[in-house]
Amino acid sequence: MAFMEAQVTVVGGGMVGAALALMLGRGGIKVVLVDGHEPGQDFGPVADTRVSAISEGSRQILAGLGAWQHIARKGPYQAMEVWEKDSFGKLAFSAEDVKAEVLGHIVENRQIQLALWQEIRQCPAITFKAPAKLAAINEGEQNLMLSLDNGDMVATRLLVGADGANSQVRALADIPIVFHDYGHHALVATVKTELPHQGAARQIFRPQGPLAFLPLWDANQCSIVWSTVPQEADALMALDSTDFANQLRLAFDNRLGAVELLSEVQRLPLMARYARDFVKPRMAMVGDAAHTIHPLAGQGVNLGLADALALAETLLDAAMDERDFGSLKVLAPYGRARKAAAIKMLAAMNGLKTLFGVANPLLKVMRNLGLSGVSSVAPVKRVFIEEARGVAVLEQLLSVQEKHQIFSH
Repeated sequence: MAFMEAQVTVVGGGMVGAALALMLGRGGIKVVLVDGHEPGQDFGPVADTRVSAISEGSRQILAGLGAWQHIARKGPYQAMEVWEKDSFGKLAFSAEDVKAEVLGHIVENRQIQLALWQEIRQCPAITFKAPAKLAAINEGEQNLMLSLDNGDMVATRLLVGADGANSQVRALADIPIVFHDYGHHALVATVKTELPHQGAARQIFRPQGPLAFLPLWDANQCSIVWSTVPQEADALMALDSTDFANQLRLAFDNRLGAVELLSEVQRLPLMARYARDFVKPRMAMVGDAAHTIHPLAGQGVNLGLADALALAETLLDAAMDERDFGSLKVLAPYGRARKAAAIKMLAAMNGLKTLFGVANPLLKVMRNLGLSGVSSVAPVKRVFIEEARGVAVLEQLLSVQEKHQIFSH
C-alpha cells in the first residue's frame, strides 16, 4: 500500500492513455498512469486480431514520442479501394494523389501499446501502476483522492478517463452516455490471402454491411472487419473455418483469391456512443471513454490520439501560465472542441452506413455515380485523402511542439 501525489492521474494505459501520459510527462507534469493488466509481449507469426489504421498525423505523434521506432510490424498502405457489391461505382485513392509515400499504416494495437510503455518506463515524471484498477473517487476542493484496488491511494489535481468504452472513470464520475445501437456486429479475424494485398486497404459495401480487408506487414496477411446484421453474424459464426473462409472470399468478390483463417473469429456488437460531458471539474475523458464510432473508416484510434494531443496542449498551456488545469474554466474549451469533433465523425459514419444500407435502386445508382464522381474529381479526392491522413492533427502537433518541445525530431 502506497500514497502518491500527482498533478494528473490517467486511468487506462492503452494507446490513447499511454500517449497522453507520455506527452504530459515529457512536458514536466507529474503523472500517475494506472492500468488493469500487463499485456503479453510475445508475438507469433500471426498478427493479433485487434489492429488500428494509423493516419500520418497519428504516426507523427507516435514517432515524436519515440514509440514508432519500437514497432517492428507495420503494414503501410499506399492505396485505398472502396466499391459496392454488384455495381459499377468505385472509389480509389493513392498516396501519389497527394505526393506522399503512404496513406497510413495498419498496426496491431498491442504493438503500439507496448512501444509507448517502453518510452513511459524511461520517463521520470511518470509513475506507472499496473496491474491496478480505480476503485473509488473522493472529491475535495483542490484535488481528488483516488483509491486503487491494490490498496494504493493517489491525491491528484486532475483525473483522466482513458479506460475504454466501458470506462470505470466515467461510471464513478456519474457521467451519462448517449448511445445508438447500429444493429450490426463486427466479425474480426486475421486471414491469409492467395494473392498479395500489394499495400492496398480495400472495403466493399454489401447490403448487410461493409467488409474491409486491411493489409498487414506480411504480404499475404490481412486483418478483416466484417460488419453485418446479427442474423448473418449468427450463421457465419456457426460455420467451420473452411466454410467461413469460403463465404468471406465470396463476400469480398474474390478480390484476393482463396482465403485461409489464421486466427479465431472475434464477434463485437457495434454501438455509437459519446459521453454527455467530456469534462467535469477535475475530470476529463479521452478516446473510447469519451466516444466510440463505427469501424467503417478505421478512425477510432486517430480520433482518440487527437483527443490526447488536444488535452495535452490544454494542460501544458495551463501549467505554463500557472493556472489550475483541473478547473472547469481551463477544461471546458477542450471538452467543447473534442465533443464537436466526435459528433461530426459519428454523424459522418452514421450517414455513410445509412446511405449504403438502403437497397432502393435509385439510391444505388446515385451512390455509384457519387463514388465514381469523387474518384474522378481531383480537388474532392484530395479532401477525402487529407481527412484520412489526419492533416489537421499534423497542424496541431506543430503548434504544441512550438510551445512545449515535447516531441523528438
